[in-house]
Amino acid sequence: MQGLAWWQRGVVYQVYPRSFQDTNGDGIGDLQGVRRRLDHLVRLGVDAVWLSPIYPSPMADFGYDVADYCGVDPIFGSLQDFDRLIDDAHARGLKLILDFVPNHTSEAHPWFAESRSGRPSPKRDWYIWRDPAPDGGPPNNWMSNFGGSAWTFDPASGQYYHHAFLEQQPDLNWRSPELRAAMAEVMRFWLDRGVDGFRVDVIWHLIKDAEFRDNPPNSAFTPDQPDIARLLQVHSADQEEVLDVIREMRAVVDDYQDRVLIGEIYLPVERLVAYYGPELSGVHLPFNFQLILAPWNASAIARLIDEYERALPPGGWPNWVLGNHDQKRIASRIGAAQARVAAMLLLTLRGTPTIYYGDEIGLADVFVPHELAQDPWEKNEPGHGRDPARTPMPWDDTPTGGFTTGRPWLPLNDTRALNVAAQEADPRSMLRLHRALLALRRSHPALAAGAYEGERTEGEVLAFRRRLGDEELLVALNLSPNPAEIDLGRTAETLLSTHLDRSGPEPAGRLRLRADEGLVLRL
Repeated sequence: MQGLAWWQRGVVYQVYPRSFQDTNGDGIGDLQGVRRRLDHLVRLGVDAVWLSPIYPSPMADFGYDVADYCGVDPIFGSLQDFDRLIDDAHARGLKLILDFVPNHTSEAHPWFAESRSGRPSPKRDWYIWRDPAPDGGPPNNWMSNFGGSAWTFDPASGQYYHHAFLEQQPDLNWRSPELRAAMAEVMRFWLDRGVDGFRVDVIWHLIKDAEFRDNPPNSAFTPDQPDIARLLQVHSADQEEVLDVIREMRAVVDDYQDRVLIGEIYLPVERLVAYYGPELSGVHLPFNFQLILAPWNASAIARLIDEYERALPPGGWPNWVLGNHDQKRIASRIGAAQARVAAMLLLTLRGTPTIYYGDEIGLADVFVPHELAQDPWEKNEPGHGRDPARTPMPWDDTPTGGFTTGRPWLPLNDTRALNVAAQEADPRSMLRLHRALLALRRSHPALAAGAYEGERTEGEVLAFRRRLGDEELLVALNLSPNPAEIDLGRTAETLLSTHLDRSGPEPAGRLRLRADEGLVLRL
């Protein structure tokens, strides 16, 4: 793996701080809690921690409405707590990636208060203000990702401001050179404190159509979809000029040694790969969410892997994700048995994997009654909320799972049935499988750095090879609840089964896989 950066060799682990570990009994996770659980991540075998937002915020969208880019919300602790977290992480060989939220601020941010003070404000164009349409309504038909119009009228100035999300989250105007310079300083503030990079929130939203044209209707819209799906986001996101903004962000990161820039991008592969930028001047890793969105069958997944590999620009490094704080958990999408197979897929594909907290123990979505809902999207559009995938981490079998001594901000799963301590003691648990997979990545460079070669799918068996030097590995994944076979062709050695009960030589000929079983074999 010589010559690869740490973010190419390693595995990223996403921590949603509110739900990881509470240390003061208020029911909300904090930075001290993340510090307390760093050894769990070391034993797991990951290389980097990505922290969801910790900035001061009114918490209308739980930290994605930033009131101060250069601080820590008291709910989570202090800047000193953050500095101690970085020091402790680095001392354990872990990198720390911070969530950066540059598309919008909170309405409580001083920048917006100044911008809103009147049309002559020097920060007026730091946000997106437009005159009403001729009928007095919003300037165009753009919709908020959380339902309703993406425009809110400001009576004092007689103009509307744009917000791609909540009205409490006004969008910044990245066409303003002054705003861009201010945000570069924000990045330097955290880089100087030692963060190892940024995951950039909704990076494809940063530039909007200069003419503010209406978005066209989506002919494929169905009533079960959220409001935002009524229109195609042709003019409100994914504008070519955004690559200039990203190039500037990358230049800031490149001023520091060995840092990474990751972009959140929900776009088809052919657009996603554009965010590597000309001559790889964009983000190092445009997040690849194809496994989250794909149907779970062998032919569909084989096809999307091949399409992604072919679409990558020369030198572009791939990456894979199974879940995050905005999506249903993988165990809920495909079931507990297949979640083990999915873990093997994630950790054996070419590129950088990201694990969402709790997935290492097979945590599923937790039912959250509407009256306990916290997510503003759920409150605006019931049935589309993200609370079920954000529930606290169950560390033990006590009623609050060792997460808090108080009342947790969201309900937990049945901690008696699923928790970290129980899986520590179970030699065939999901946690033990993740540790085995991550250890296998470390001990077999072909998995972390080798070439990818797809195999012909047989029924519901997805198979591919990873090759580096003289080492050739075969990954065979049975994506069905029925036994299956594939043609092995030659003798091999099973290195790991998702059932954690099988290893050793395999004869040439037909290789039998049990229901919901994945294998890594050395050929």
